[in-house]
Parts: sequence; C-alpha cells; structure tokens
Amino acid sequence: MSNELGNLALKNLRACQNNMTKVTSQELAQYRSLLADDSEAMEVLDLIEDCEGDLEDAAMSLAIRVGQEPQQPNSEWLEALAKKWRAVICEQDYRQNLLNGSIVEMMAHLKSMPTFPKILATPVLIYVLKQGVNNFCQPLDLLKQD
Repeated sequence: MSNELGNLALKNLRACQNNMTKVTSQELAQYRSLLADDSEAMEVLDLIEDCEGDLEDAAMSLAIRVGQEPQQPNSEWLEALAKKWRAVICEQDYRQNLLNGSIVEMMAHLKSMPTFPKILATPVLIYVLKQGVNNFCQPLDLLKQD
C-alpha cells in the first residue's frame, strides 16, 4: 500500500514539475505585450508557442541553434542555466521588477552581459517567474544571511 502511495506521490510531483515549465497561451499573450519592442524575444515566444508552451523544449532548441551542446535532459538544463545566472538575476536592483512581473529591465541587463547567451534570456526569465522569484532567489538570500 505505501509503495502505491509513493508511486502516486512521485507521479503527482512529476506532473507538478511539468506544469511549472508550461507557458499558457494567456501568459504568452502577456509576455508579447511586455516585450513587443524586442523582436528577438517575440521570435522566442513564437517558438515557445510552437513547442506547445513547453519552455524547456524551446530553450533546448534555442541552445542548439546558438551552438551550445547541452549534455543534460531538457528540464535539468534550463534549471542549471538559470541557477548559473542566479546571482545576476537576483540582484536587488532588478528583483523588484521581476516580482512585479516585469522582465524588460532584467532582459536588457542579461543581454548586455557578454557571456550570457542572449537568445536564452526570455526562456530563463520566464522560468524564474514560473518558479517564483523569491523561491528562485532563496538559496542566494540564505547565503547572504550567514
């Protein structure tokens, strides 16, 4: 009996994790209105839509397009990329904008960094918003408290 419950819990957890990285058509419309002046972001949003809202699949396609060779499964790779840039994404100057759902300033900041793969700014920031900005930044916040 407990094994069945464990399997059910694992199945539900996987379903929840999958939902976290799905972008709904309403969310895509919202991002399109926020990023209307950014043609590259609009192209990325179209790709996310073509991938049926699967943020990770779209990010993986973009990564391959710009010559990156991800060695991890899609779900782990996007998370790892976002975590790699956590210190930048969670900077207090930009964090409040992200908390308010505005990604324009952070997008410009990431794209200004020479080592950040610019075309991946949109999926990374959507990923952070889907995780919850405070949840995503919490590990960094905990380190700063010590």
